[in-house]
Amino acid sequence: MDGIDIALFDYDRHNAVYYFVVNSDEQIYLRYGGRDEESPESYLNIESIEIAMKLGLGQHELYKQGKLEKVVRPEKKLPKDIRALYEEVTTRRRCVECHLIADYETISKEEEGVLDKLQDMFRSPDIRNIGIHLDRPKGLVVERTEGAVADAGMKPGDLITTLNSKQVLTFGDYSYAYDKLSRDTKAIQIGVERDGTNHTLDVTLPKEWWWTDLYFRYWTIEPVLYLFSEKITDEEKAELKLPVDGFAIRVTDVDPASKVYDLHDLKVDDIIYEVDGEQSDPYTDYADRHIQLTKTAGESMDIKFYRDGESMEMTIWTHRQSFRKQPR
Repeated sequence: MDGIDIALFDYDRHNAVYYFVVNSDEQIYLRYGGRDEESPESYLNIESIEIAMKLGLGQHELYKQGKLEKVVRPEKKLPKDIRALYEEVTTRRRCVECHLIADYETISKEEEGVLDKLQDMFRSPDIRNIGIHLDRPKGLVVERTEGAVADAGMKPGDLITTLNSKQVLTFGDYSYAYDKLSRDTKAIQIGVERDGTNHTLDVTLPKEWWWTDLYFRYWTIEPVLYLFSEKITDEEKAELKLPVDGFAIRVTDVDPASKVYDLHDLKVDDIIYEVDGEQSDPYTDYADRHIQLTKTAGESMDIKFYRDGESMEMTIWTHRQSFRKQPR
């Protein structure tokens, strides 16, 4: 990626495969790519890329006819313009890989005090959080719906065409535009084509619409606990006299790495209900996500938790991953 204009060719750089359909002036017609935590190929297959290429050719015909608005090119930016990457990769004449660009951008933001974890760490929100399940071989055709989009009137067979009035031709387009939304966004408009008629759906976003699993990303900036969890029920919160809007979680699994790095002694079925005096978070209902959002990787904190019905306290640490880079 050394020498590539990363301001123009902008995308979530933890995707394994990503294509741009462009013309000779480097105007981008559409993007093709996207994944989720389940697989690098969640939204990739031969049929959908063929659809994308045909749509790209259609956009090119419009461009040649002067019917396509010319997009203003952003100010040029190269990987070497990212200070941390320049110091640790470029000057060492190492290969500049996509994931390094993503991680060093966030490292630089963290060091400069401008890191927004909601926006910068939780990239490419999972569309299934709002109930969209695509018929992958058909591109943006909806296979089934649930939750927020079903409540808004989206139906199986709908073809998604716009997001907040912006044209989207592929899942890559939709995911890119969706990722740019402020994480404080409460509602969006999704345009769909149904039986030859266009409809605009007003979708109210649920509380944690922005969430996506971070496991495959291996962020340096993520404070890792090496545990897995689930929310406890409202009934359990009431029984334990915890706030109903609190982020209490039950530990469901503990990775042995937590012992290797001497982070904590939490066990399966422990219920974490307080972190440094806090029991709730306006953004999340999970204590571990609260830690991801509010703590710095490598930082310690004091927690309160229930084990076998007894309230206990513990100081725990988070781990900072290196993503195969020289430690800073």
